[in-house]
Amino acid sequence: MKILLATTYDYPHLGGLSTHMTTLKTGLENLGHTVETLSFSDVPKWRRDFIARGPSFLLNKASLGAGYVWTLNRRQEFLEQILKDEAYKSFDVINAQDVFATRAALNVGLPTVTTTHGYLTFEGISKGSVAEGSKHAQKLLDVEYSMYKKTRAVITVDTRIKEYIKREANVEASMIKNFIDVEDFKPELERRAEFRTKYGIAQDELIFFIPRRLTKKNGVIYPILSFPPVLEKYPNARLVFAGTGEMMEQMKAKAKELGIDKNVTMLGAVDHKDMIQYYALSDIALVPSIYSAGVEEATSISALEAMGSGIPLIACAVGGLKEIVDHNTDGLLVEEQNVEQLSDAMIYLLANPQEGEKLATAARTKIIEQYSHFAAAEKYEKIYQQALTTN
Repeated sequence: MKILLATTYDYPHLGGLSTHMTTLKTGLENLGHTVETLSFSDVPKWRRDFIARGPSFLLNKASLGAGYVWTLNRRQEFLEQILKDEAYKSFDVINAQDVFATRAALNVGLPTVTTTHGYLTFEGISKGSVAEGSKHAQKLLDVEYSMYKKTRAVITVDTRIKEYIKREANVEASMIKNFIDVEDFKPELERRAEFRTKYGIAQDELIFFIPRRLTKKNGVIYPILSFPPVLEKYPNARLVFAGTGEMMEQMKAKAKELGIDKNVTMLGAVDHKDMIQYYALSDIALVPSIYSAGVEEATSISALEAMGSGIPLIACAVGGLKEIVDHNTDGLLVEEQNVEQLSDAMIYLLANPQEGEKLATAARTKIIEQYSHFAAAEKYEKIYQQALTTN
């Protein structure tokens, strides 16, 4: 088949959706398919900046959410214009990665399957881009529900999103959990000293790695709140955050207020190809996601990558994290927003490195058996084939 992975967001970019596209592309190509991508990044920069993004700030000032809706609509229109090109008629299926990409492909009359990675409207509410209960939120919900009904098949990355779509749109979706490239994300711990030298991290430090976009639902403030008791016992411990987002300044201020800022490193955006090196140089990974405005973590790619990379994982017991982590077997789960539990778990793994090794070994085995991009690509292939023969 000739398959197009399309999104109204940037690609490649730093984040789970982009990682998903890259990894799925690799898996599908391994099966012999031709796979290309189309994204907002393929739109001329001046149109992205001055038409899609430019008016958004002023519109949001006038009415919170107006700019957010404006931007998404412009993104869809730009993708739609590109898809009208004769070259795109040769694709057997468009796998849209968001509902506005779905609408762009359907408006052009292309056979479309939709992958749903989260809760578009409620994630906008959670990060403060849309006012809850507003007309703008309702417009977004209308697009979501109508696209779920019109696309040929819906794929979700966890059970809760599948249930959400069934409940709100009465559409039966297929659930394929997120996955990783198990050949890229594998244990490289024997190179820990090399990578620490490369990135200027002291060899004797105890590194907690938080590979998270710095947004509220990712719970990134909680490692900072939980860290003072850890530093009391282990003064050479350090938090290393990889990601950007609206929470960054608040996190920096809280770290300074608590007097731990010298033991907190914020790397900003890290290229995905470099992430394996940061996992390898770290002692423990944290994925501290929380419930926020009805939004919860899906099958976290960051958690899967940590589990595949040979270091122990501490995660909060929310959303898809509860599905992929078996507490005390291949990782540790703590109650979300529970500062004391997170501190205790961090201290426990530092005090018991052999237990951490056991968890990491079991996690790697699970990833190979259940979360390989090769197995996921076969499931996607089957859904594409069914969608094309039944519609």
